[in-house]
Amino acid sequence: MDLKYTGAVPSDAERDAVDTLLGPPPSGWEGGDERTAGDLRWATGGASAVRDRRDQLLPALHAVNDRVGWISEGALDYICRRLTVAPAEAYGVATFYAMFSVRPRPAKVLHVCTDLACAARGSASVCADLTERLGPPGTPAEGAVWQESPCLGLCERAPAALLLRAGPESGQPSSQDAPRLSAVVAPATPADLLATARTPEAGPPEPPAAAAVPQAGDPDLVLLRRVGSVDPASLDDYRANGGYSALRRAFSLGPAGVIREVLDAGLVGRGGAAFPTGRKWQATAQQAGGPHYLVCNADESEPGTFKDRVLMEGDPYALIEAMTIAGYAIGAHQGFIYLRGEYPRAYGRLGHALTSARTRGLLGPDVLGQGYAFDIEIRRGAGAYICGEETAIFNSIEGQRGEPRSKPPFPVEKGLFGRPTAVNNVETLVNVLPILERGAAAYAATGTGTSTGTKLFCVSGQVARPGVYELPFGANLRELLELAGPPERLRAVLLGGAAGGFVRPDELDVPLTFEGTRAAGTTLGSGVVMVLDDSVELPRVLLRIAEFFRDESCGQCVPCRVGTVRQEEALHRIVDRTGAGAAEDIALMREVGQAMRDASICGLGQTAWNAVESAIDRLGVYK
Repeated sequence: MDLKYTGAVPSDAERDAVDTLLGPPPSGWEGGDERTAGDLRWATGGASAVRDRRDQLLPALHAVNDRVGWISEGALDYICRRLTVAPAEAYGVATFYAMFSVRPRPAKVLHVCTDLACAARGSASVCADLTERLGPPGTPAEGAVWQESPCLGLCERAPAALLLRAGPESGQPSSQDAPRLSAVVAPATPADLLATARTPEAGPPEPPAAAAVPQAGDPDLVLLRRVGSVDPASLDDYRANGGYSALRRAFSLGPAGVIREVLDAGLVGRGGAAFPTGRKWQATAQQAGGPHYLVCNADESEPGTFKDRVLMEGDPYALIEAMTIAGYAIGAHQGFIYLRGEYPRAYGRLGHALTSARTRGLLGPDVLGQGYAFDIEIRRGAGAYICGEETAIFNSIEGQRGEPRSKPPFPVEKGLFGRPTAVNNVETLVNVLPILERGAAAYAATGTGTSTGTKLFCVSGQVARPGVYELPFGANLRELLELAGPPERLRAVLLGGAAGGFVRPDELDVPLTFEGTRAAGTTLGSGVVMVLDDSVELPRVLLRIAEFFRDESCGQCVPCRVGTVRQEEALHRIVDRTGAGAAEDIALMREVGQAMRDASICGLGQTAWNAVESAIDRLGVYK
C-alpha cells in the first residue's frame, strides 16, 4: 500500500468501529465527512496532543479487525487521520502482530496450534487432514480461513484450536453481519473443526476454568483455592470467600507497610527472572517524577504456559484486588492489564469484573472510601511473543511496534509513557493476597529460604492429567509428575518452555526452586513442565523451537534477527540430512548461540539457544 495519506475511503462498518472507540471526529481534518468554514488548520495542542492520542492505535486496529476481520487501506488511513499518526508508522504496527491482516480474508479465522504441547498430542495429523479437506493454510474455504498458530495457551487440552469470527459486538445497532464470536475447540478433531468453522455458535462448550486444575478443591491450595469453588462472575461470592480482606489490610498498613510486608515475605517474580517484587515496588515508589504506572503482564506466550489464563478465567477479582494493592503501594493511580489476544474468555471475564468493581466502589476515584483513586484498563495484545518482554509491552501500549527497549533506564525510572512503572505478571500479583491475609512470616514459612511460597506449574504433554498444579517451592520434579501421571516410557522433560532446558529421566529429583534448577543446569522459568515420551521425535521438537524463535524475533537487533535464522537452517540440515554432517552444524550453532546470548537486546535472543543446547549436551539428541 502507499505509505502516505491516500484518500482511500473506509467502509461504513470500519468507520463505525473506529468512531465507537474514539468518538465522532471533531473536524474534517480528522476524518469528518466535510471541512466546514471553522475547520481552519491550526495546532490546538501541538506535538504533546498528538502523542496523547497515539496510545489508541492498537485499540483502533483491534476495533477494525474485530468488526471486519482485516484492516483495509481505507480503514488504516481513517485511523491515521483520527489519531494524527503517519501511515507508514501505523502500517508498521499493523503488520507487526500475527492476529492482524492487511490483506482481505474471511470474517472467520481458525487458528490451529502447532506448537510443542499440541505437536506432542497430534496436531500434525489434524493439520494434514485440514489441508486435505480445505487446502493449505491461508486458503479460504467453508466461509473461513485456517492458519497454523503458535501456542494458544490451551496446552492442557491439546491439540487445540481457536476460531475468531469478526462482527459487531452484541448490543451494537443491528447489522447484516453476524455478531463477533470466539469458539475454542480443544481437544481438536478435524470433524469438530469443520463443524465449528461452518457454524461457530454450535461449537463445543468450553469447560469451566477448574477443569484445568486437577487439584481443584484441595484445602491446601493457596493461589488456586477459589478456582472452581467461587463463581468468577460474582463479586459477592468472591468477597464471601475472603475477597478484599487483603486490600483492607493494605490500607491499614499504608504504602510503605505493604512494601515492607512483600519484602519480608521474600516474594520474587514468577515470570522467570525471579527479581524481588518488593525491591521493584520500592524503587518505583521512591521515584520523584509522576505519574506512576502499574502494568500487569498477562501476555503469557511462552509455549506450554497457561497458568495466568486459568487464574484470570477462574478468579478474575483476585487479580483486580492484587493490582489495586500494588498500585497503592507504588503510588500509581492507573493500571493496565496487557492481555494476550488469544484469550477471549479471560478478556470477557476481566471486563465484567472491572465493571462490577467500579460499580461497587472498589475501583475509581475513592476506593473503599479511603481517598485513594485507582482504575485499571485492559489493553489486548495481538499475537506477538516478544510483547511478554516488559519494555516491549510499553511500546505496544504506546502505539509503537512491540520492540524491546535498551536498558538502562529501567522501567522503575522510565517506563510506560516515560514515567516510573512497575511490571509484574499475573501469578506474581496474586501472591500478594496471601502475604497480606496471613502475614509475611506465615507466607515465608512455606517453601525454601530463597524461594518462598507456592508455585504454579503448567504440566502438559504425555501425562494422564495435564493442567495447572500448585506446589510449595522445594517439591521435586518427581513428585509433580506423580500427581500428573507420567508416561511409562519417559524420554525427557522440558522445563521453562521454549526458552528453557531439558532434563533426563534420571534427573527427576531436581528441586523445583529457582536456585535448585539453576544448580542442576536448567531453569524453572515461568513454570512450564512439558513431558515427552519416546514416541516424540526430539529433532523435530528442536526444529519447532527454532522455527518459533525465528518467527517471534522482532528483528530489531542483528544477533537475534540473523542468529535465529541460522539456528533454524542448521537444524533443518541435520533433520533433513542435507548437510555435510551434524558435527559441523552443531559447532556452528554453538558459535551462533553464544553470540545471541551475549549480544541480543532482550531475553528472546539470549535464550533462543537454551533448549537446543540442553538437548545436545544432556540428551545426546544427535548421536
